[in-house]
Amino acid sequence: MARGIGFGVTAPSRSFVDRPVLVAGAGVSGLAAAVALRDLGARVYVSDDSPAALDALPDGVRAWRDEGLPGGVGTVVTSPGRRPDHALVGLAVAAGAEVIGEPELAWRLGALREDPPAWLVVTGTNGKTTTTEMLAAVLRTAGLASTACGNIGYPVVSAVAAGHEVLAVELSSFQLHWSPSIRPAAGVVLNVADDHLDWHGGTTGYAAAKARALVGDVAVAGVDDPGAARLLPGAPAARRVGVTLGEPGPDQLGVADGMLVDRAFGAGPLVAADAIVPPGPPGITDALAAAALARAYGVAPAHIAAALSSFTPGPHRSAPVGEHDGVTYLDDSKATNPHAADAALAAIAARRPGARAVWVVGGLLKGVAPDVLGALAGAHADRLAGIVVIGTDRAPIVEALARHAPGLPVEEARPGDDGPMVPSDQQDPMPGAVRRASGMARPGDVVLLAPAAASMDQFRDYAHRGDAFAAAVAGLAARSGSAPIDGAPIDGAPR
Repeated sequence: MARGIGFGVTAPSRSFVDRPVLVAGAGVSGLAAAVALRDLGARVYVSDDSPAALDALPDGVRAWRDEGLPGGVGTVVTSPGRRPDHALVGLAVAAGAEVIGEPELAWRLGALREDPPAWLVVTGTNGKTTTTEMLAAVLRTAGLASTACGNIGYPVVSAVAAGHEVLAVELSSFQLHWSPSIRPAAGVVLNVADDHLDWHGGTTGYAAAKARALVGDVAVAGVDDPGAARLLPGAPAARRVGVTLGEPGPDQLGVADGMLVDRAFGAGPLVAADAIVPPGPPGITDALAAAALARAYGVAPAHIAAALSSFTPGPHRSAPVGEHDGVTYLDDSKATNPHAADAALAAIAARRPGARAVWVVGGLLKGVAPDVLGALAGAHADRLAGIVVIGTDRAPIVEALARHAPGLPVEEARPGDDGPMVPSDQQDPMPGAVRRASGMARPGDVVLLAPAAASMDQFRDYAHRGDAFAAAVAGLAARSGSAPIDGAPIDGAPR
């Protein structure tokens, strides 16, 4: 088995003891980092853009409300969303302090252990969470002391503190940017498509951040995806492995005779492709990636087969949330970029031949050109009954839709559609969006929430957005006497 902290890494000194450290951000990962540093003996300060977030900090952690840095600070642990051009980053650089993220801190703290945990890292534009959940299920089935952590919601520092043997770590491009030292036992880049370009300054910076997952002992990439495939040959890993939906070569996992097959690590057939949930190409690719990381760590094929054949994905991944007048409503709020929305729309066509979709789209575009969404609508125009646009970036999206798909009915869910006028960042647009979408749909159609954009303009996160969609569907059904439904994702478009 590949174990430990990876090649070429020396454990850091205990330099945090009795040293001032600033944690910039009082969110879940920030507070976890603060507690870990406090327990190590550091003098911990926490700052946040919201003063109220500093009113109830953990014992032994100090609030920092000033503009500058605390005296003597040599390390700033930043929240992942803070861009490199942020004023605080500039202050830290000017003061000679390093800026790292919470996963980087977790890596360093793990290296202080006598038995450092192995990291199996998952990144990509889409599919990260499903792949990480699949991998964690495999590791649990194998009886390993493991957990899923990182961008999936459980801070890596907390997982390290818990003493796990191996970590299934989902990392975003932001987290990877702020993590220069991480060397995973194995890491995968599932795919690379335009996303977060405003943060990274373009596609080159975004791809470079993703490539940091490939610097450990084993590098894995989804070679059917051009962006991920380009990163694999340049990876410094001792071993490079591809995953493909086609028949695999000698250094690949793929699909042959209806089976997921491992020809990179010698396991041969693993599990039937039609046993994978979510079904369809995205789910199978995610399962292959999870299997590749597990095999890199030495997990037996039987454990992989058992875990993948019984796996059920989490919410907000094309999950059916209701039915009204013969129309099914699917929540794919996890589709936060055009690449993910494209997969969700394509899966409806594959799984429900003849069904049309009403696409609920919009939010914060994160630097993605509106014409990308317009082109996506044009590509699926023959399967779309209409489009409802939400979010603060509505206007440019509507204009792009008019250019690329001029024949499609398009409506906006504007502030004030349902109830009194309030600022758009305080209003739930979903009741109006669902009402408009239901008016476009006919029996047998699907209303799909696949926003292709971030949620923070009008919601706390993608889960809040999906829950709001489900609540609006329930309200629509209640007015007509229908009932909401529960169910697993059915369209094969995991994120």
